[in-house]
Amino acid sequence: MLFRLLLLSIRARFRERLAPTDVARTAFRVLPTDLDVLNHMNNGVYLSIMDLGRIDLMARSGVWPALRRRGYYPVVVSSTITYRRSLEPWQRFVVESRIVGLDDVAGYVEQRFVRDGEICARAIVKARFLKKSGGSVPIPELAELFGLDPDDHPLPDWLAQWSADTALPPRREPTPSVWN
Repeated sequence: MLFRLLLLSIRARFRERLAPTDVARTAFRVLPTDLDVLNHMNNGVYLSIMDLGRIDLMARSGVWPALRRRGYYPVVVSSTITYRRSLEPWQRFVVESRIVGLDDVAGYVEQRFVRDGEICARAIVKARFLKKSGGSVPIPELAELFGLDPDDHPLPDWLAQWSADTALPPRREPTPSVWN
């Protein structure tokens, strides 16, 4: 993944600029190191490549350098992915990444793995931005940095329901595991 990140960082400087609300299309190829024992791309590799797709969107829109200057960094809060077709050795594919919406604490990104015009997998990622100095970046500040009006990017109802359904309970003092 490190090689891909370095290559992406170089390419992003020369590719067309995007608005944060645009769809970033990032090209990849299935490498031998991406494969599982069944000779198709490993499920975990999809998630790592999704990271690169989101970085490409932020880099090409100019948001990534602004985040780094401020000491902000993204973290995935939750994600879900649905697979339709396998990606096999040496196949080319494109990851399409776009911001879907915002709520009070997070941003949501849809990412699709597309090969020959067909969606092979689709994922939704809920992400927050943290400060290296501690705490979270408030959504109004983040929206301003991304040039987004939260009112123009409401969270679809189904996505708000997914977010609520997958949320962990509030933090409490550690308790013994109920699985013991």
